[in-house]
Order: sequence, then structure tokens, then C-alpha cells
Amino acid sequence: MNINLLDRNNNAAILLAGILAIVVGVGVARFAFTSLLPSMLDGFLSITDAGVLASFNFVGYLLGAIFSIFMKDINTKVKYFRIGLILSVITTLILATTTNETLWLLSRIVAGFGSAMLLIVGGALVMVKLNYEDKTKAMGIHFSGIGIAIVTSELISQYVLKNGTFSDAWFVLSIFAFVISFYSMYILSFDKVLKQEAVKYKLSMSIFSPYVILLILAYFAEGVGFVVQGTFLPDIINSLEGLEGYGSLGWLVVGIAGIPSSIIWTRLAHNYGSVNIIIVAMALQVVGILIPAFTTNIYINLLSGALYGSTFIGLVALFMHLGGKLAGKNPVVLMGAMTAAYGIGQVSAPLYSVALIERFGNYNSTLYVTASIVFVGILFLLYAKRISIKTI
Repeated sequence: MNINLLDRNNNAAILLAGILAIVVGVGVARFAFTSLLPSMLDGFLSITDAGVLASFNFVGYLLGAIFSIFMKDINTKVKYFRIGLILSVITTLILATTTNETLWLLSRIVAGFGSAMLLIVGGALVMVKLNYEDKTKAMGIHFSGIGIAIVTSELISQYVLKNGTFSDAWFVLSIFAFVISFYSMYILSFDKVLKQEAVKYKLSMSIFSPYVILLILAYFAEGVGFVVQGTFLPDIINSLEGLEGYGSLGWLVVGIAGIPSSIIWTRLAHNYGSVNIIIVAMALQVVGILIPAFTTNIYINLLSGALYGSTFIGLVALFMHLGGKLAGKNPVVLMGAMTAAYGIGQVSAPLYSVALIERFGNYNSTLYVTASIVFVGILFLLYAKRISIKTI
């Protein structure tokens, strides 16, 4: 098999470019914040600042995600994908060079928008460029990039922190993102301008059956479930008695567990039904969320990280795949509603989290509330199964 990684039409090159884009947009522009949070809390951030910055980042991501849904023309997608690469690098450089709170807030919003361009629009470009009969497996490989992104940004961050500050880490991450961006920018483009007629469908609200509304509510609950560990997990582990300093290892486990997760979950969904597997994944996530509230055992808390990493990426893939099947010829409205629901969960979770942490002085109440919301999401899905006539 001939693998030329400089050939724009080579499948291996396309997948590599997509994964590197996720490393820039999700690893550097999003999750490096989680990697560096413990050292930033020691430095100049309060836990409230951290929650507000995380929430602002998700506002940017939500705006970008909804914006991308209405982007039909492939050449426009290439343009905004490139803008996403540039924004991800610049916003990371800002964090390296200033501690001005206003600039940090603006940077996190813009970084969120850039992340959406690289994850969602980049994913669409990969889908268009790949020449496989069955692209489902290939997209599973593409989304393994989220786990790779967490591992990469965590290893770089911790290496720099050995002898440097969090500002040094942000600087090295921005240079790293700048360098690898060129490859993604080169491969995920087209040799000539493509004329692609945008298929127009009537916007119809008839798709919002009780079943679909329950699905959207469950996805909101998963948005909440994603954020708390995705923002605070290293600090949660570090805050446990006897586990100071183990937070970075816990976060590394999250990334490693995340790498194969979307491939495994989508295969299980194909065999056992999407809703059934979503329920199982969310139940495992509830267990993972609750573990730090009940034990200070290092191995069980590393299991918490593994449960989180192995579920949150897979759940996004499962919900969006199911939404795509249900939407039929009306994908924009349903995908927009699902993305908005997930995004509202993401934006609100850091805000109630920091309020509870400030009130009680630890993470336990935040973990209980978050686990309860995800559990309610499971109840929505169980009820959706009952009212559904057909098995999906």
C-alpha cells in the first residue's frame, strides 16, 4: 500500500491532517487549559476565574458549532478551517504573553470558536476528501484525535512545567500548534475550487417528536457531564488527601482511554442499538463522576479518569450519529438544536460548579449535582425507548 503523506488525496494523509487539526483546536486551544489549571490556580487564577474562563470558552465553541451547521459551500469550509487554525494559535499565544483578565476572557471565547472550526468543519473536510466506501470507520479514527490531542497537550505541558511556568507552557504549545498547522492547512484543501451545489431543504419543525425532544434533553445532560471533569479533573484528584500531584497522571489516563473510544462505542451501537449503548456509556460516566467523592484510592481515581475519557468522546459520536439518522433530509434543524442543547449544558456547568466549590470548599457537591443531571439524562432516554415504536 502506497502511503505518501504529502499527497493531498491520500487517505492516510487526510486522516493525519484531520487528527493534527484536532490536536491544535482541541488539545492546545481547549484541553491544555485543563492540563495547566493546577499550576495556574497556584499562580494567579482563582477557581471562580477558572470556571468563568471555561464557560466563556464553551460559549465560543457553541457559537462556532451553530455557525458551522449553516456552512454549505466546501470552499467556505476550507476558509473557516484555516481561520480556526490561525485563531487557535493566536489565542494560545495571548495566554503565554499576558495575564490581563479581559484579554484572557476574549481569548477563551475566540479559542472556542476556533476549536469548533477545527473539530466540526475540519471533520466535514475529512469526510469530503476521504475516498473510502465506508467512511464510518475512518471517522472513528478521525475522532480518536481527541484522545491523542489530550495526551499530546498534557505531555508537552508537564514537560515544560518541570523547569518552567505555565506561561512558558502556553508559549511552547502555541509554537507547536503553529508548526503542525501548516500540514493540516496544506492537506485539507483542494487543488481547484469545487463547484458544489448546496442542497436546499425546507426547514420543518415536524421532526421534533416527543422522542427527539427527550433525546435533545439527554444530550443537554451529557453536555453538563462532559464539562466538570473536562475542566477540573486534575485539580479534583490533586485536592484529594494523599493524591497531591497525581492530577496530571489522571488527565493523561483520560486521553489514553479516549483514543479508541469512538471506534469501540460506534461498533457496539451498530450491534446493540444506539440508545442502548448511549445509556450504558452515560451510566459508566455517572460512576466515573462520583468516584472522587467517595474514595482517595489512587487506582480507583485513575479509573474515574479512564471512565471519563472512554465515554465523553464516544457519546458525542453516538448522539450525533443517531441525530443524523433521525434527521433524514432535515439535518440542519436537528443538528442545530442538539448542538445548542449540548452547548448550553457546557456553558452552565462550570458556573454552578464554581458556585458550589466556593460554597462548600470541595468538589463533592459539584460531583453529586453533575452525576444527578447525567442520571436524569439516562431517565429521559429510558422513557424515550418506552414511547418509541421502532428500535433505533
